[in-house]
Amino acid sequence: MLKKTIDHVGVMVSNMDESVRFYTEVAGLKVKDRNAHANGLEVAFLGYGIENETEIEFIQGFKDHLPPEGKVHHIALAVVDIQAEWDRVKQLGVEFIDQEIATMPNGIRYFFFYGPDKEWIEFFQRV
Repeated sequence: MLKKTIDHVGVMVSNMDESVRFYTEVAGLKVKDRNAHANGLEVAFLGYGIENETEIEFIQGFKDHLPPEGKVHHIALAVVDIQAEWDRVKQLGVEFIDQEIATMPNGIRYFFFYGPDKEWIEFFQRV
């Protein structure tokens, strides 16, 4: 059984190619997955290639205006059973951002909800 972990931190970027190039060349990260959503978003997951590592997710296309220092979009927590977590969190009266569990083109499933200061939290289940 998988343990709960911090899966990734989502960072909004204005230019995906530029951000990927910078982080691979300067920080030595590797692109582990990159895909486009039907709603115009593009995402890329980067890491060092270590098994079960926390990754950085770049998100392009969510908002047009970023502050000069960039913006952390969300914190993602890995879960084993996304449906069970959806049902459990619903029972707690938490304010949801998503109206349903979403599925990425690669089969990963997720949903977002607000923390106490309106920070975005994502429960994320890899396939």
